[in-house]
Amino acid sequence: MPSDYVFSPEVAEARRSNQPIVALETAVVTHGLPYPMNLELARDLESAVRAQGAVPATIGLLDGKIHVGLTADELEQLGTPGGPSRKVSRRDFGLVLARKEKGGTTVAATLIAAHAVGLKVFATGGIGGVHRGEIFDVSADLPELGRTPLVVVCAGAKSILDLPATLEVLETQGVTVLGYQTDEFPGFYSRESGLPVGARVDTPAEVAEIARRHWALGIEAALLVTAPPPAEVAVPREQIEGIIQQAQAEAVQQGIHGAKVTPFLLSRVSELSGGSSLRANLALLRNNAAIAGQIACAMVVGPKTEHA
Repeated sequence: MPSDYVFSPEVAEARRSNQPIVALETAVVTHGLPYPMNLELARDLESAVRAQGAVPATIGLLDGKIHVGLTADELEQLGTPGGPSRKVSRRDFGLVLARKEKGGTTVAATLIAAHAVGLKVFATGGIGGVHRGEIFDVSADLPELGRTPLVVVCAGAKSILDLPATLEVLETQGVTVLGYQTDEFPGFYSRESGLPVGARVDTPAEVAEIARRHWALGIEAALLVTAPPPAEVAVPREQIEGIIQQAQAEAVQQGIHGAKVTPFLLSRVSELSGGSSLRANLALLRNNAAIAGQIACAMVVGPKTEHA
């Protein structure tokens, strides 16, 4: 095992006893939500995984190590404001570890860390993608999904992005896009996008079987399991689209660009929607964690046996 990795006691025991484990990211803790809401959400996600019979492995960088599973004290340290904190993607690991900064893992970074220690299931909110109007601004999440064999449960890509272009890049990267109990690619805040998925799946066992057969062929790519947000908190597609367009126009007017665009848009969309986008975001994160827990349990049951 690489020396830069350390396990929480709970995750270490789960690995020894072959219990189902779900990886969880921490960029939402360090950069996505204000304190103390960020810590409350992190605990909720871990509880959602445990409720399904799986073990949560929240991944973050602290004190020059990559922690797979965080103790209560470590989670508090990561999520409490103060000291250098970086949003970690592939390019950032060495820098954050060498400087012993706090680091919250993005989808890309969580994929790298989870795969390095043999985890197979990962739950997040929404993946990154291709930015609207910027076809060369492509999230590092997409190529990482194309080379990392994990089941990734999400609510699609963040709807501030160019969803058709994002799906095209996922296809190019060889990523299988599955709709969990839906035939349509979710719109993150909304349950629909008008875009089809590669195939529909309805049970955790079906996802597990597809993953086994896929990776048995030596295909080093993720299975993206896209689950729509719960109906009671989902925002209608037409409503959220108008809000996103307004937020984007304001970003252009204010000269906001680069890495600052996404945080600005997410914050402004929440303000313009009266908090409904944030409520949807929190609910879909919990929903995805629960689904991932079910899939992780199905993954350790073993493949189906065929009878003559």
